[in-house]
Amino acid sequence: MSALFAIARRDLRRSFTGSGWLLPLIFFLLVATLFPFAIGPDPTVLGRVGGGALWTAALLAALMPIDRLIAPDRDAGVLDQYAVRGISEEVVAVAKIGAHWIGFGPPLMLAALPASAMLNMDMDGLLKLEAGLALGSLGLAALAVTVSALVAGLQSGGALAGLLMLPLAVPVLIFGAGALDDLQRGAFALLGAAALLLVAVAPFATGAAIRAMRD
Repeated sequence: MSALFAIARRDLRRSFTGSGWLLPLIFFLLVATLFPFAIGPDPTVLGRVGGGALWTAALLAALMPIDRLIAPDRDAGVLDQYAVRGISEEVVAVAKIGAHWIGFGPPLMLAALPASAMLNMDMDGLLKLEAGLALGSLGLAALAVTVSALVAGLQSGGALAGLLMLPLAVPVLIFGAGALDDLQRGAFALLGAAALLLVAVAPFATGAAIRAMRD
């Protein structure tokens, strides 16, 4: 347990000392700013489709830090040091998923406040969006760490990460956007199920990918 928290603290410190954590938030806010220019300033239309636009922006923003989640530790030999100390790859994966979510999820939820105002979302829509992002960002963080481990060390890893992650994240996007609609009452439960499934599978898939890198 102490190793888990130590790894998570190290990743969080590295995340917040650099400016990399800001890039997904800037991208997210840029989408919210530019979207009204694409579809027009009609507040009714913006309020109806704004939530879906923010979910799409959140998914794309989750792709941005993938190249710095696993590859730097692999290149520096840190993952090998963890193995030498008897820390299992699954524990490393859980720590990295938790640290990535803390550095990605809550800031994204804060950025959704001004973004929703720019897209003329009402308070009910904002609350649903925030609740959905709380769950969905956890699933996206778990998926990002897994994909990062799968493409670490490969040429054109960033492009491959997008090709791998986007199809796998489609259920989170569909159910997250669907949870904003009052007529789709089961969407929020399905979003939670999809996110929890990703969180449950990610440590084992990430651990297997780290071991494959070492072999």
